[in-house]
Amino acid sequence: MQIEGEIVSIIFRNESNGYTVARLLHNNAETIVVGNFFQIAINENVRLNGKFVANKKYGDQFVFDTFEMIYPTSVISIKKFLESGLIKGVGPATSNLIVSAFGKDSLDIIEFNPEKLTKIKGISKDKADKINKSLTSIKESQSTIIFLNEFDITFNLALKIYKQFKGKTIKTLQANPYCLVEFIDGIGFIKADKIAVKMGIAKNSEFRVRAGILHSLNEASEKNGHTFLPYEKLIENLSKLLALNAIEYSALFDKVLQILTIEKIIFRFFKEYQTVVMLAKFFYFEKFVADKTALLNISVTTEQFDINQDIKHFKKLNSIKFHSEQINAIQTAVNSGVCIITGGPGTGKTTIIKCILSILDSQGKRCALLAPTGRASKRMSEATGKEASTIHRALQLEFSSGRFGFNDSNPLPFNAIIVDEFSMVDISLAYNLLKAMSRDCKLIMVGDKDQLPSVGAGNVLDDIIKSGVIPVAQLTQIFRQEENSLIITNAHKINQGEMPEFDNKSTDFFFESKLEPEEIKNNIVNMVTNRIPEFLNIEPTQIQVLAPLKSGLCGTENLNKELQKRINPPSTIKPEIIYGDHIFRQGDKVMQISNNYNLEWTKTYENNLKEDGLGVFNGDIGYIQSINKSTGETYVKFDDGKVCLYPRTELSQLFLAYAVTIHKSQGSEFDVVIIPAISGPSIILNRNLIYTAVTRAKKMVVLVGEKKYLRRMIANKFLLKRFTMLKTFLIESNRKTRELFE
Repeated sequence: MQIEGEIVSIIFRNESNGYTVARLLHNNAETIVVGNFFQIAINENVRLNGKFVANKKYGDQFVFDTFEMIYPTSVISIKKFLESGLIKGVGPATSNLIVSAFGKDSLDIIEFNPEKLTKIKGISKDKADKINKSLTSIKESQSTIIFLNEFDITFNLALKIYKQFKGKTIKTLQANPYCLVEFIDGIGFIKADKIAVKMGIAKNSEFRVRAGILHSLNEASEKNGHTFLPYEKLIENLSKLLALNAIEYSALFDKVLQILTIEKIIFRFFKEYQTVVMLAKFFYFEKFVADKTALLNISVTTEQFDINQDIKHFKKLNSIKFHSEQINAIQTAVNSGVCIITGGPGTGKTTIIKCILSILDSQGKRCALLAPTGRASKRMSEATGKEASTIHRALQLEFSSGRFGFNDSNPLPFNAIIVDEFSMVDISLAYNLLKAMSRDCKLIMVGDKDQLPSVGAGNVLDDIIKSGVIPVAQLTQIFRQEENSLIITNAHKINQGEMPEFDNKSTDFFFESKLEPEEIKNNIVNMVTNRIPEFLNIEPTQIQVLAPLKSGLCGTENLNKELQKRINPPSTIKPEIIYGDHIFRQGDKVMQISNNYNLEWTKTYENNLKEDGLGVFNGDIGYIQSINKSTGETYVKFDDGKVCLYPRTELSQLFLAYAVTIHKSQGSEFDVVIIPAISGPSIILNRNLIYTAVTRAKKMVVLVGEKKYLRRMIANKFLLKRFTMLKTFLIESNRKTRELFE
């Protein structure tokens, strides 16, 4: 429905996204209105489209989707409008003078004949221009928002678009709506294409082909981790996307590819018996990582130290023994410019890191311990007794600009950097880390090569290993294994393609056989809420369900709803908020599902000292502390102590985390892990996935479902190949670097 009225007061407003709660005088009564205004002020008249929603605490509210300013026509209303503060340079006194001089024509004079304003005392030509531009900007922004609303573009996206193109928005989009794909985050080809169809843009337009190429390459990186596509694969994808015959339009496709290559938006070249098409950023990322890695591998001082006495001293001090594999890993790390230490759980990677740190410290080297996520860096600190940091924090990411404080012109002040969980590092993060390393800095990469690859594009750890250029220390011997414990043993069995043991004597590895999805779901919920908490004397929130899939009865979406009902049911003392298909309630366990470099956080320490910063990252888990139902503002406290305020418009970045996908669990460890053993697509349910899930558990693993599905996963070695060039570039860079140094 549509209502009209005058804004009489503003209860709440977030200037960054326009979210507003206000009182509207409508039909001689005040109504609470909630929604997004681009600009708003008291005394302004508006027309709103939306619906009334009942709110238990605040009564009926009118929640609007679209708005339109109603420009005043009477002298009194024009004076109120000019006094509202929307028009820069016009206050009550100036407003009085303008209305006294021009009456009902005041707004027309300001917009179309601003030079006449100079006849008023105190208004110079410069001030008249500013008043004109201010009113013009308001009208432009409103007409732009209304224009974009016709194409089902949300307010937040409309705001982004207007900020990018300003007054030229409508003309720019009418000329080429596909420019949105290149300039606006959150608008992909599909949405831009719908807009273009409504505008009558031809199916074989060069604009459309260009956007289709960029969409195909971006989607390949975002969904499948590719840094390039083979030419044939790109054309195949493009033909399907655009519904244009690949043979008939081959000349058009090649013409647009040539233009993009000339503009250096993409790179196209022949390599390894195929034509490669890459987005420019991935070409630069992979080429730089290859060049810098090869350079560090050769140029870092690699004087061969005899560290046998150091190792003996460490063993005696810590009352431990080392296997020959571990000694080799320590020697490789200390005596190489760059190296990789890889192995599964229980193979002693943490102990090796501690020994390497001890030796490098005795040599006077300044070392940094880094990890891709906050949870992983916290584990690293606890295990080594040394301070560890996320890579982003160590590089001092300046969130407002998206730039790193440490870079090639301001390198990190370290002689050695050890990065744990390196399998999670994507090509972008690897690029920024290596860019910030000086030429005499040692790099030690530690990780499990059999874990799932990074969420972001690239296959960095695997590519470096397969290049054969960098020394690799492989750990296979299991050392960390408690009596009657099967977690580590079974993880290695799964990794070798064998079914795990389900020994009744085990205290930490179980399989519960259930046939129907409904039974599996009910069993999981009961285990989380009753059986395991009673057995281990822990809270349900300490138990993490790791599901292979999002959808279905045993997918994360449904399991989260079921677990929320039992663990954190509705209560009159717990505020909640509905956002899309999700209900967020005070006390809920939640996960950040994307990187947000601009979200503010505060951290309070035991001595009441406070630290402020910006940025939360994909995979961070926390709990909802409070919810303001009127404004939708939600406070979340994360496991690392950060407290973040989420405006209502940012809630799309949160997901209930009683159950999370196995992919989202990378880099994390949980006391107890429950895994549904269910059927699903073989492209997803593979050995890599179940191995990653099992290795997330510290104290207990419980699988629920059918053993035949578990057997299928373990037997399925299929791993979607990632198209990357790092291995090839690294081999080339190594050869050229060695020739240069020789």
